[in-house]
Amino acid sequence: MRTRLVLLSARLLDPVTGAFLPETALAASEGRISALGDNRSIRALADSSTTVIDLKGAVVTPGLVDGHLHPLSGAELTHGLDLSGCADLDAVRETLARRVRALAPGAWLHAWGLDPNVFGDRPVEAAALARVLDGVPALLQLFDAHSMLASPRALELAGVDGPRSFAQAAEVVCDNAGRPTGLLLEDAACELVERAAPQPTHAERRDRLAAALRGMAATGLTGGHAMDAGGDSLSLYAELDAAGALPVRLRVAPWCQPGTDTDALRALIEQQGTGGALWRTEGVKLFMDGTIDNGTAWLERPDCHGESTHAFWPDPEAYTHIVAELHRAHVPTATHAIGDAAVRHALDAVEKAQSGGDRAVRHRIEHIETVPDDTLRRFAELDVVASMQPTHCCDFTRADHTDNWSRRLGEERASRGWRCRDLWDSGATVVLGSDWPIAPYPPLGVMAGARHRRPSRDLTRPPHGPEQALTALEALQGMTVNAAHAAGEERTAGRLAVGHRADLTVLADNPLTTAATDLPDLPVLLTVLDGRPTHRDESL
Repeated sequence: MRTRLVLLSARLLDPVTGAFLPETALAASEGRISALGDNRSIRALADSSTTVIDLKGAVVTPGLVDGHLHPLSGAELTHGLDLSGCADLDAVRETLARRVRALAPGAWLHAWGLDPNVFGDRPVEAAALARVLDGVPALLQLFDAHSMLASPRALELAGVDGPRSFAQAAEVVCDNAGRPTGLLLEDAACELVERAAPQPTHAERRDRLAAALRGMAATGLTGGHAMDAGGDSLSLYAELDAAGALPVRLRVAPWCQPGTDTDALRALIEQQGTGGALWRTEGVKLFMDGTIDNGTAWLERPDCHGESTHAFWPDPEAYTHIVAELHRAHVPTATHAIGDAAVRHALDAVEKAQSGGDRAVRHRIEHIETVPDDTLRRFAELDVVASMQPTHCCDFTRADHTDNWSRRLGEERASRGWRCRDLWDSGATVVLGSDWPIAPYPPLGVMAGARHRRPSRDLTRPPHGPEQALTALEALQGMTVNAAHAAGEERTAGRLAVGHRADLTVLADNPLTTAATDLPDLPVLLTVLDGRPTHRDESL
């Protein structure tokens, strides 16, 4: 077995204990860690074809894995105008106006990252942007990617002139006269207008995806749990993989939507395990609700607008049946459940599916933004993974609860937001991710957010729920050993051990002793996937 990579003069960080291993060098062969030892013994394993890198005391961790992201849709969504830095309506208007002036006549304007907080107490509707979007077909994705604003011209081109009915919880929001306001809630409504816009070619989509994945590798990511498989995404992963151009290992969970019949469910089950060298289809993604910010979450009590009262599935028991069928087929599920009622129902469905005694399938719940005390212990009891995105709390809410999310929920529920600490202490396996493109994908920023819970744009502001912060070691575990556990890969991934995958992240210093507010700026010197470098800093 030929040694492909040798790393010398390393500090090898054990993510379980937080201590450095006694060894100072590592060898990789056939995509696995093949030896650990001192510089001399490991250097002796190299030949002329081996890549040998002297790390000069840099810190090696198991490869960092994002527990929840959307590579292809993110690559397409972030190709447009970035509105995420706009803090008020005037900034949004100014940014849009600059882009409009540069548009060719009749061209569509695509934007993303629009924060509903910029509207203040005004309704979220296209009329607020009428001055700059007059006659321009525009689609402005809100930050949650569950809603968008469509300009009047875009609605006209799509033929959307009134309310529509959908098989899932979606809505073309209309005024009292039945005229669309421009706000579209959930995918089914958004797609009505998106279909009218020009579509990128297959090659353009592949190139955007490849560029996004290369960017991820440069931030230290070696893997991601991709929570969608729409359109031709699987063929794009296959193309990149076959060309040796897939720089991140992907575990892909295709969606199962309301209305899925027996044949479609069978196809999802038969699709499991398909893939290539660095990607595979494993698991199924379901939605139990939408988002709190746009009133489509499922809460046990309505929000302050009287909204967020219904499940995404018109018949929640149909969801329960699907989970049971997937469980019987040994297919893990990942359920988007943001509101307390949605989380409770998802846990109930797993418990019912396990009633026959089979606990071998590892299910998970995504987001978990607000849950009462009696829900916490059930994650550990049912071995349901808690998949959390701490930067959502950091960047989209405020400590004083004056943000849209908190005001909709009210003090009681807003005060129990993103209970990372409580879930961890209850025994749950907490996995951390970004939900990119909803929040930035650099993993050090995600880990930092789990620790400081402050807005990344202004770290001087107070934290939201500091009592829910994780420690530095727990944050590292959330993107290494816990991510491996969630994927059922704890025997082959997430550790620096012989026989484990040679997926590695190399940092300039110890992430456990670097201050949380400084962690996002800690240099990533080397990223290794399957024993080959996918990113290498010029200093090495």
